[in-house]
Order: sequence, then structure tokens, then C-alpha cells
Amino acid sequence: MSIWGKILGGAAGFAVGGPIGGLLGAVAGHAVDLYREEETETDATQQIAFTIGVIVLSAKMAKVDGMVTRHEVNAFKQVFSIPPDEMRNVGRIFDMARRDSQGWEPYARQIAKLLADRPAVLEDLLDGLFHIARADGDLREAEIGYLQGISKVFGFSDTDFLRIRACNGCAPQDDAYAVLGLTPAATDDEVKAAHRQLVRDHHPDRLIAQGLPQDFVDIATDKLAAINAAHDRIRKERGVVMETA
Repeated sequence: MSIWGKILGGAAGFAVGGPIGGLLGAVAGHAVDLYREEETETDATQQIAFTIGVIVLSAKMAKVDGMVTRHEVNAFKQVFSIPPDEMRNVGRIFDMARRDSQGWEPYARQIAKLLADRPAVLEDLLDGLFHIARADGDLREAEIGYLQGISKVFGFSDTDFLRIRACNGCAPQDDAYAVLGLTPAATDDEVKAAHRQLVRDHHPDRLIAQGLPQDFVDIATDKLAAINAAHDRIRKERGVVMETA
């Protein structure tokens, strides 16, 4: 069964609960088993949390922004290769989440809990939201504030958010150091260490191994290219040879 069949069918064994479970239950037409604290999250449950998280938080972002542009809709479709026969159900989840009065915070907190042991995956989710937000070429202040709020709920620092923003081409200015989460005062060894760690954390092979959608693998590939480009630029500016990851 595809990930979409598991999500929309409420397949047995995928205990999500919370606001995400309530949303899935409403779409599937029956209750989704409640997640119990003593249970260990399965990879499938985390995949569901990740996938639904992008849909729900994208919908909430559209509400914060006050509009949904054609570019954003197309970007959303790019993030997920949704089978044509499931497009209607995915659209229902998006619309229900956009109209839901709970706000985005309960969903973000549940996603942060379900993916607490995978901070890099939480960052991948933020990357997907940035991809959608900047699709129309105009990242608005309301969207930046929204994304920063989600970042904090996910446990990222302000410095982390600046790095994630820079990696997605949304920094206030072109800054190679920001992409690596550094300042120009960083030593050569710190630049090398930061680059190596980011390459390990965001290599597309990691997403493939975790079963995340191919479109997110493509986004990760672009992010890795931005990380490598920033490293190469710093190396050339300093005129020194630094090992690559």
C-alpha cells in the first residue's frame, strides 16, 4: 500500500491521534486509533506525521498569508507526487486544515513530538514549507514570521532558523557563511566541520533510506548543492584549500 493509501485509509497499526489523528479520522470517515504514550513511534507513523504535517502546515501558512496563489498550489503539487485518484482526498485535508480554528500550533507541537528523534527530518519539513512559500517569488513578512514560529516549536534556535532560511535562498542578503550557520569570524577548521556535518545531515540518501517522498529528495538535493556552493565560495574567498566532506 502506498503512503497515501495508508494515510487516507487509516490503516490498522498507524496510531497517530491528536489533532492530526482527528483530521485523518474526519477525512477517512472513521476514527483513527489514539497514540498511547507508552508506545514507540513506528517509521510508518513518522512518515504519516511528516506527510500530513506538510499538508496541514502549508494550509495554515496559506491562511496566515491571506491568499493562496496558483504558484503556491503548483509548488505544493511539486512537493508531493500525489496519485490522481488521491488528489481529491489530499485537497480535502488541505481545505479542512485551512478552515480549522485550532491554529497551527497544536499540529506543529504534535509533529515535533512524533519526530523528536529526527531533527533533520523536521528541518526537511521546514524546507518543504519554504519551497512552497517562495514559489510566487515573494516571501512575505507574515510567512517569515509563521515559519520562524514553527521553527521554534520544532526546537530550532534563531541561529538555526537563519541558516535554514539562507539554505533555501531566503536570507536577507547573499551570505555564504549563513548557509553554513557561521559568521565570517569562523576558523577554517570550523568551516570544514560545519560543512561536513551539514552534508551528513542533509544528504539525499538519508531521506531515501527513511522512505520520504521523492520530491523531498529533490529538495534535499538542491539544499545540498547550496551547502556545497557556500563552502566552495568561502574556500575561494579565503584562498585556502579545505577538505570537502
